[in-house]
This record gives sequence, structure tokens and C-alpha cells, in this order.
Amino acid sequence: MSQTRHVPVMLQRCLDLLAPALEAPEPQHPVVVDCTLGLGGHSEALLSAFPSARLIALDRDKEALRLSGERLAPYGDRATLVHAVYDELPEVLARLGVPKVQGVLFDLGVSSMQLDEADRGFAYAQDAPLDMRMDQTTGVSAAEVLNTYPPGELVRILRAYGEEKQAKRIVSAIVRERQKEPFSNSARLVELIRDALPQAAKRTGGNPAKRTFQALRIEVNGELAVLERAIPAAVRSLAVGGRIAVLSYHSLEDRLVKQVFAAGAATTAPPGLPVVPERYQPRLKLLTRGAELPTEEEVAENRRAAPARLRGAERIREDER
Repeated sequence: MSQTRHVPVMLQRCLDLLAPALEAPEPQHPVVVDCTLGLGGHSEALLSAFPSARLIALDRDKEALRLSGERLAPYGDRATLVHAVYDELPEVLARLGVPKVQGVLFDLGVSSMQLDEADRGFAYAQDAPLDMRMDQTTGVSAAEVLNTYPPGELVRILRAYGEEKQAKRIVSAIVRERQKEPFSNSARLVELIRDALPQAAKRTGGNPAKRTFQALRIEVNGELAVLERAIPAAVRSLAVGGRIAVLSYHSLEDRLVKQVFAAGAATTAPPGLPVVPERYQPRLKLLTRGAELPTEEEVAENRRAAPARLRGAERIREDER
């Protein structure tokens, strides 16, 4: 598996957003956390761009940790790689004795490795076992979800996580087919979705299976629940002057990030106070106007960048105790 094919999304923009926090004179060795290590593209760029920084990188995928461990080996003890889900950040920092960090980066896309390794079952373009677990040592697979969840629950998942308007049609086809034979491979599911959708629905928005696969992946990995805990935890871990950058790839993730940042950047004072006391002042300053999008050139070079949305924020005050 070549590591050259992995092009980190919006890499320079992420570095630019984090730079003021990681180049400040204090502390001498700022700590930056890559919450989604993947193949280590962003991590390697952070270590190379900020030579005094120390990196803590998290991933729930042991294979990703092994591969990026090889890639980051030249940086020696500047890089600490941890097998953890990103909502475990507070525990990881406590264990490492790091009270506050200067930078945090999330790249919420499925890693290139998971999409490109056929046997992981993330991609709908090739036949593979329906697994989709980012950590293959734990949890239920996509096949188990398809074969065992009640129809109503499957409809809910496809609507909520895939924003799939045809959820009922697809689920009734799934239920009919799984009674004949349980699902095990992705090609059968892709074909079933194609057959279940009305003509008009097939003409828009790329592969018709895309939304169902996204929904299954989010369910299997508990992604939104994890993210709901992870973003506020990451904001709390920032020192004053520290910065966070988050790359998301669908509207559900982006909305969640937007809400956390907006809440942090708002005053919590009751309306009508002539002077806003310190404890009600905003904790965050937004660094991006809305969500920033990749450039046309970048999308042309790396089609996986197309849906990316980048938001950044800076910690400007401590939480009141």
C-alpha cells in the first residue's frame, strides 16, 4: 500500500489557522493534538512546519497507528501516538500529564486507507465484506446492523445519518432480501439500492448508495455521538490563545461543530446588562467566516476534498470555575 496517494485535505489552510498558537514564544514546546491521525499526513506536516511543537495523535484504528508510526518515526519522541477514540482526549491528556494544549486538529473524513483497502467495506465502488468498523477489534459490523436492526430503526438511521429521502423504500427492500439471505457484502447492497430507487432519485448526487453507506458508517462507529462529546472536550483542553481547526465532510458533522463554536463565541449574559461581567464573556473567537471550502484547484487534485468544510476557533478566555 503506497502512502504517497494520501493527500491531506486543506492542509496549508489548517497549518495557517493553527500557526499563531504554535509559533507563539510561550510555551517553548507547544503541544498540538491530531485527533484523527489516519495515515499521518496532517501530523507529519504539523511536526515539520512547527519544529518546536510536540504532537499527540489519536486513532481508533490500529492499522493506521502502525502505518503512521513508521511515517512519523523520524520525529522520534516529539510524536506520541495513542490508540483511542477522539472523545477520549481528556483521559489521554490526563494520562500523559498534559493539562492544556496549544492546538487541536480534527479531520473527520474516513481515512484514505479505510476507503482504499477493499476488505474494510467502507467503499461502495468495490465489492467487500460489509464491516465499516474503524476499530476492527470491537463493536458491531455494518452487516450486523443490516441483518438485525428492526425496520423502523434502519429507516431512522438512513434518514438521520444519510439524509436519505428514499429511506423507507430502501429499508423495505433490505428487510425483504435479508429474510432470503443475510447481507455480507457491499455489492449486493449497492445493487439493491439501485433497484429500489425511482429513476429521478438516481439521476442526482453521484452514486445512489452513497447516503446509505454514510449512514451505516456513522451508526457502526457511533460517530455523531462521539463527536458531540469530542468537540466540547477539545475546546476545554485548549490553553488561552490555543486554536482548534475542524474539517468535516457532511452537513451533520459541520452543524455540530458550528453549534459548539457559536455557543463558545457568544456571551452568556442575561439581556439588558449595561456592562457584561467577565464570567459571561465569550470563551472563543471564531477564525473562519462560516465554513471555508477547498479551492477548485484542490478539488481537481484530490476529489475527496470536494465536500470538506473547515471551521476554526481560538480560545480567548478560561472557563469560569
